[in-house]
Amino acid sequence: MSADTATAALTLRFLLDYPREAARRLERLPPQDIATVLGEQPIHALIPVWRGLTGDIERTVLAALPAKLARHILSELEPTEAVALLGRFDVGARDTYLALLNPEIADELRTSMARQPDSAGALMDPRFLAFEATLPVAETLARLRRTGRRSVREIYLVNEDGQLEGRVEIQDLALADLDQRLADLRLPIIAAVDDSVPREEVVELLEQHDNLTELPVIDFSGRLIGVIHQAELVSAIQEETSLDIQTMVGASKDERALSSPLFAVAKRLPWLQINLLTAFLAASVVGMFEDIIAKFTALAVLLPVVAGQSGNAGAQALAVTMRGLMLREISIRHWPRVVMKEVSVGLMNGLGIAATTAIGVYVWSRSFGLVLVIVTAMVISMIAAGFAGALVPITLRRFGQDPAQSSSIILTTVTDVVGFFSFLGIATLFSSLL
Repeated sequence: MSADTATAALTLRFLLDYPREAARRLERLPPQDIATVLGEQPIHALIPVWRGLTGDIERTVLAALPAKLARHILSELEPTEAVALLGRFDVGARDTYLALLNPEIADELRTSMARQPDSAGALMDPRFLAFEATLPVAETLARLRRTGRRSVREIYLVNEDGQLEGRVEIQDLALADLDQRLADLRLPIIAAVDDSVPREEVVELLEQHDNLTELPVIDFSGRLIGVIHQAELVSAIQEETSLDIQTMVGASKDERALSSPLFAVAKRLPWLQINLLTAFLAASVVGMFEDIIAKFTALAVLLPVVAGQSGNAGAQALAVTMRGLMLREISIRHWPRVVMKEVSVGLMNGLGIAATTAIGVYVWSRSFGLVLVIVTAMVISMIAAGFAGALVPITLRRFGQDPAQSSSIILTTVTDVVGFFSFLGIATLFSSLL
């Protein structure tokens, strides 16, 4: 047996018996050398070693492998492992690798990679740096230099199965002794998120941890598969805020400023039709008091004042309650406290606004009866506005609906109906004073 044959046999035996240790030793080599070593091995010996490589090494080595060997690796890996590996490439390179595979396997991987656009998986960067905790600082720094990445703030620690175990800040790594292990520098994970969770939960995590600059993303088995950087976190907050503004007035989350007119009409028209029905409801309340309005035309002049003030008060209560729900400051079980608070605010604001209104109406009409009517109606409608502004979004959340979707339309209906009915109803009761 020649020396080369004996070396190849020993190498194969080492790869089969100690795949994790072999992966650690291979990671010390340049990617092209790793590709050369692995390219000489049978596929059944290559896969266990490949699973021991960390994410950044996997990507560079796969790019250095011949197309045939890359196809074998992607075909033999578990679908979740292959998806995570392909996710570290841009769309063009990803499509090139998928074209190498059997069509059935490629379709399965494409389906797995089709994450929801509003999920954490869609926001993450799959090109992260992960190391095992047993790695020395010197070797870690050498690998970092080979990557050439300059914007690294922290690296992540994983176990043999790729599951997230901790993090190391880059300044701690730079100041550590070269013979120290990464485990000596390990810091706890502030927060991590599953790749399937919606953007809303990502935003909530960021708002709960204001010192968060990166958010690691894991799969269902706890394996680290990506990182959401600070820029994406800020962008997610801005996007979520803008969507809430749209949905509160009945516009779709999917609509953009440059969406086609037909798309915008299809998304907006149903809510406008609903709003029209609620407007007819408010109009029918006014129609019930047609005789009193015809007799005292001053009522028609003052009618918008009551409805307008109660609408503004309700919008304030709605905005505060919505923010509390979104930031998890309150939950459904807090509804009695929230409603009582807004009712109290409505009462006090109503008294304050009523006092100012009384002065203005008396100067204009010189009628104590009209002052009494509008003051009483103003207080009642402001209380009702605070009540509705707090209860509507909480009720929608209770029934599993998005509280931002139609709260303002429901609130406007309540404030208009209560405002009109209280003002005209009280005017009817006290018509002898007008």
